[in-house]
Amino acid sequence: MEKYSNVIRFIVKDGNQKSFIKIYNKRTSLEGLISRILLKTGDKTFCSVGIWENEDALIKNRENMNLFLNSFRDMLEEISPDLGVTDVVSGAVVAEIYR
Repeated sequence: MEKYSNVIRFIVKDGNQKSFIKIYNKRTSLEGLISRILLKTGDKTFCSVGIWENEDALIKNRENMNLFLNSFRDMLEEISPDLGVTDVVSGAVVAEIYR
């Protein structure tokens, strides 16, 4: 099976950036999760990228990811009425380059 990835975009409320990063870094690993990184893409914007062994591992952990999100949901701004506080995409890893 091929690796799978999920990407989640967040906007963190003013004054909550350090607390958000601290909570994110305390997250324990999930079964099937190969790696996880947090990108700071702006003053208040972040993206979380997870690389999974396969799509089944990601699906199996959706509830765990939602529980984790709930632990800092109050720190997030609404992105839009349609999206809520997260913008989530996922898909198969089709290229991986290491240097």
